Amino acid sequence: MTTKELYKTRPLESWGKAKEIRQNYYRDYAKAHEKGGLRWAGGAWTFGAIPCGLGEDVWSITSEPYGASIAANKEFSQKCLEATEKAGYARDLCSYMRNYWGSVILNEYAFGGPFPKPDFLWQDHICCSHAKWYQVVSDLEGGLPNFCIDVSVGPYHEITKHKIDYLVNQMHDGIEWLEKVTGRTYNDELLIEAVYNECRSTSVWAEICVLNKVVPAPLEEKTMYSLYVLGTLMKHSKIVADYYEELRDEVQDRVDNQIAAIANEQCRLMSDTQPPWGFLSLFRYLEKFGALSVGSLYTFGLIGMWEDKPDGTWGPRTTPQQQGIEIKDRDQALRILADWNLSKPEWQHFYSPHLKTDMMVRIAKEWKLDGVMLHYNRGCEGLSIGIAENRLGLIDAGYPVMTFEGNMGDEREFDLSKTMGRVDAFMETLGYKK
Repeated sequence: MTTKELYKTRPLESWGKAKEIRQNYYRDYAKAHEKGGLRWAGGAWTFGAIPCGLGEDVWSITSEPYGASIAANKEFSQKCLEATEKAGYARDLCSYMRNYWGSVILNEYAFGGPFPKPDFLWQDHICCSHAKWYQVVSDLEGGLPNFCIDVSVGPYHEITKHKIDYLVNQMHDGIEWLEKVTGRTYNDELLIEAVYNECRSTSVWAEICVLNKVVPAPLEEKTMYSLYVLGTLMKHSKIVADYYEELRDEVQDRVDNQIAAIANEQCRLMSDTQPPWGFLSLFRYLEKFGALSVGSLYTFGLIGMWEDKPDGTWGPRTTPQQQGIEIKDRDQALRILADWNLSKPEWQHFYSPHLKTDMMVRIAKEWKLDGVMLHYNRGCEGLSIGIAENRLGLIDAGYPVMTFEGNMGDEREFDLSKTMGRVDAFMETLGYKK
């Protein structure tokens, strides 16, 4: 494609709905007690379908997306980070966690008013800080009830029945705990509905990401950040599952009509781990070279669920609904939920960097990439572990790699002008000019 040839482009028609879902999520959590409902807090990876069995008036706040929302507001983020440091917590801890703790310490909600105190904490543990995150929140909030499920049983290709049992037994204990701390009777039908919705939403998100294999790409990663996040808020929700199906149909229409994410697409890249949320202008800077990031393992696999397809490609995982499976009771629902989550791509490389390298090389091949941008992200030990080994693996596979240092949630550790200079040099080595 010459520099004079441009693809058609237009905004997403469903963009406004995505924005509305996110706004309603944080509003509903804040106002839950006004409606006589319950509030709970936990991570984006926690088993959010399980508290759904407590009733239809239960709302949550997931920690990492909330920390990212704070990070995008540089002034408020600095206040939160400084409050956390003043309280004695180390600066090299997870920056999402430090933003979150700072919001609690200051008693300021990122969306206005005092921080809405949850009724209980519901978490799982795979990253080094997950359980400790909410132990501190419990202490800061005066001793909130706190339950955490250990999911660190090994990569999915080594899963056995006794490992599934280990998770499911914890889930059963957790439901008994939920009934005890809330005084409510658990409703298995609501759990089953939430499990169906979670499987549907996470599979459809992967289906959307697959559509970005097409040239020109119908989406670019900066836009995808605002779309995948709905799954990190409430992947178990019918609202999100229905929206993702609507979005999939719209993105398919863009593919069918060659509606591009950027008009001058010439160079296809991918990124890795969380971006520096206060400096997403970096992705717009790429467009000056006709370059875009088509996604990343982070964007594809943090929430999206995948499997090998018969033709050897990576595609959306087949849902229980698509297999004709009818979930009949609590134990079956929990077993499906456990197995489903243990296959999450972003959980695999906690055990070995080569598992991540294999997935990244696969993306590079199937999404027709010209290069890779790796964020040496000081703010997240979990997703950055082994990243230097990933770089070597990608280079060995024949893909040019650019690295830049930063922090997803602490803008004090990111230099935008220096990073743009690295982009300039990288694009020059790939043969692209502004």
